[in-house]
Amino acid sequence: MIDVPLARFEELVSDSLDTIPEGLLALMENIVVLVEEQKPGRPHLLGLYHGVPLTKRGTGYSGFLPDHITIYRTPILRMCGSEEAVVRQVGITVIHEVAHHFGISDERLHELGYG
Repeated sequence: MIDVPLARFEELVSDSLDTIPEGLLALMENIVVLVEEQKPGRPHLLGLYHGVPLTKRGTGYSGFLPDHITIYRTPILRMCGSEEAVVRQVGITVIHEVAHHFGISDERLHELGYG
């Protein structure tokens, strides 16, 4: 397993968020992105979106706590053999979870190569 220090890993997540087109970033509402070591009980999970996708928010959507995107450091490091591979996988994982915020399904993400 490659070791990428937490601060560098968080920087990679931030850099991946910076690649999202400005028009899409402007649409991201009430969401926070976190880095954690791994999801308890789910050691292979790379990322997780928890919240109400934009496509499901209606007129009654208000007063909710922010949605969360969590990127799990340890499983990504475990599957990668170089920092370059970590950069690629973090980018894929960030886009995958952000896409869930926009209501895009896992099936569609697999079709697009972000599975």
